[in-house]
Amino acid sequence: MMKENFDDTLFASEDEVEVGGDGVSGPAAEGSFSEDSADADSATEDSSVEDDEQGMFEHFRLNVDVGQTPLRIDKYMACHLMDTSRHRVQCAIRNGYVRLGDKVAKANMIVRPGDVIRFVMPYERRGFEVLPEDIPLDIVYEDDDLLVVNKPAGMVVHPGHGHFEGTLVNALAFHLGISQGPDAKDDRMGVLVHRIDMDTSGLLVVAKNDDSQLNLAGQFFRHTIERKYVAVVWGNIKEDEGTITGNIGRDPNDRLRFKVYPDGDKGKHAVTHYRVLERYGYVTVVECRLETGRTHQIRVHMNHIGHPLFNDTRYGGSEIRKGTIYSKYKQFIRNCFEICPRQALHAKTLGFVHPRTGEFIRFDSELPADMRALISKWKAYSSNMPEDEE
Repeated sequence: MMKENFDDTLFASEDEVEVGGDGVSGPAAEGSFSEDSADADSATEDSSVEDDEQGMFEHFRLNVDVGQTPLRIDKYMACHLMDTSRHRVQCAIRNGYVRLGDKVAKANMIVRPGDVIRFVMPYERRGFEVLPEDIPLDIVYEDDDLLVVNKPAGMVVHPGHGHFEGTLVNALAFHLGISQGPDAKDDRMGVLVHRIDMDTSGLLVVAKNDDSQLNLAGQFFRHTIERKYVAVVWGNIKEDEGTITGNIGRDPNDRLRFKVYPDGDKGKHAVTHYRVLERYGYVTVVECRLETGRTHQIRVHMNHIGHPLFNDTRYGGSEIRKGTIYSKYKQFIRNCFEICPRQALHAKTLGFVHPRTGEFIRFDSELPADMRALISKWKAYSSNMPEDEE
């Protein structure tokens, strides 16, 4: 198992939860948390949103009682954190998620009266009943520590807000032989390390144990995961490649939308790199590489530069944004919307360091049939486009 070290940014949070020294006071002792990202509200629409690394962790502070007998930090934390095993605590320590005072903790460190322990853990949400369902999965890779799955468009990643069946987590519960009841310790990220939108297709990595989850979550936080998407966007992007930098935050006029705050006064830092793959007159096929992973990041950033994703209802891509006024063209667009009835976005490439072997591994998936058909249709249209339309 590789040891990961993190800088102070991992421990920076305004939502740090204090756990009482007696092990029962404070909300963290009950396993509750407050979301740093907008996942909960935006899930009303999608029930699954693009991952937000800072929102993947909950932050805790544990104050050691003045009457505490000196004890190893791993034993102390396991005794004072409800629903958290000593093994999970040891995994967190190995991956650099725990600090004793101002030092990164080691499992054999001794806590003493008055000490302060600060630590972060990938979120554990409780309260949903996750029932195994025999839903076919397109598993690209699997070993004892993790699996990589190619999610189809239309599948919700995680149960919640009207989607309690037919989700990826339900399918994983069946595949992995895991049945989680109402008191499940972790049904948001027990196996999931990141998420993508319901109507986005593509690759997701799933952890099968605590060690893998904690290690992979850290890689996402440090932006060392390789993530490349293919998208069809409206308009002819002038530059062959470029970078979009702009904070992303909630749109105050629509709680289900996000927007760019270019002045950086609100939202979270976000960076998307793009490269043009094909130009087909009124649309462009681009590869987007995520440097960060904010909610709806690609959709928001591309809309911000005037090139919303094709058929992205939430961000204006389901209207004719470029082209002619002729009825024949309007019918062509309607046909395209029927061919690809969702935002044209696919998580094509995923690369990361394997938690156990330390080897960097990369996976690639082909475009799904609806996007291939959409691109083929635009390619044929552009090749026959009248000169006065070019």
